[in-house]
Amino acid sequence: MKFALAGGGTGGHAYPAIAVAERMRERLDTELVYYGTEHGAERTVAVDARIPYRVIPAAQMRGRSPFRIARGAIGLLRGTRATARWFAVDQPEAVFATGGYAAAPVGRAAKRAGVPLVLFLPDVRPGWAVRYMQRSAATVACAVDRSLDYVPRRKSVVTGYPVRRQFDEATREEGIRRFGLDPSLRTLLITGGSQGAHQINLVINGALRRLLDRVQIIHICGANEEQWLTRERERLPDWQRERYHLHAYTEEMAWAMAAADLAITRGGASIFGELPATGLPAIVIPLAAADQHLNAAYLAELGAAIALDAGEIGRLESLILELLDDDLRLEVMATVMRGLARPNAASKIAALVREVAER
Repeated sequence: MKFALAGGGTGGHAYPAIAVAERMRERLDTELVYYGTEHGAERTVAVDARIPYRVIPAAQMRGRSPFRIARGAIGLLRGTRATARWFAVDQPEAVFATGGYAAAPVGRAAKRAGVPLVLFLPDVRPGWAVRYMQRSAATVACAVDRSLDYVPRRKSVVTGYPVRRQFDEATREEGIRRFGLDPSLRTLLITGGSQGAHQINLVINGALRRLLDRVQIIHICGANEEQWLTRERERLPDWQRERYHLHAYTEEMAWAMAAADLAITRGGASIFGELPATGLPAIVIPLAAADQHLNAAYLAELGAAIALDAGEIGRLESLILELLDDDLRLEVMATVMRGLARPNAASKIAALVREVAER
């Protein structure tokens, strides 16, 4: 059986597709093709997973500017036509899409071709692409139960957020080994998502020496931030430099999370899968987009994380130190976070995709 995957713009949309692809490949009769943009994060992710990749045009549908709306509409039409041409070659029996503007042309082409679509909603509230595709989807799989307030309930199911196999395999001990950490120290993980986060990096850099007096740090800074942060690292005394593990990007995020005691992260959808899979409590600093605020608020209400608005980021250092001094609170947050894990989410969604293909 042949299936099409779509979803991208950022790694947060691509990684769930890869997680489901890993489970689908457990059947030897499975062929997969990934549809995405030329320069999106999904291309690197798909190629690394050895999934054939089809480049299609697409553009974001954001803002109220007539120019942006027109550009987005043209991108959608061009992307739909390009996808339709690839569909004629690939003949997929079902499509699995995870949202992001790169997925919208694929969803539209699937509707026109009569190819069933399974849609995954990774955030609490759907963004434009998911809202656009949900009416024509055969099934909508949701990461969290609160999403049912925003999607057609009759064809929606809560599956949890699918995570890649590395999150099943990662252990604290192996994470410590891979990142060269000191097992006697607490570990702080800082990541701004696949795009990095300049504001977070600035605050952390300002507090770096004080933090390194207390903890060791894994800092996933983003490619655009690596150069200046490397210079800052070189200014540290030797013993602090050894505690500061700076990476532009890592393919070993599962082991980084497994080794950490606390994470500082944005509010992208992956927080519903990767943090619970490793039982990692977090301070979540959402981007301005409403979806990230709702994601952060959801985890904060449950007691698994603390949501910190960008306007409060000056509190970050004191909040980190406060949490690291409170073993009981960290333990409770970790327990709540671990309880949110849905380890079978990827397998459930893979089964849904096969089911709609066989109807």
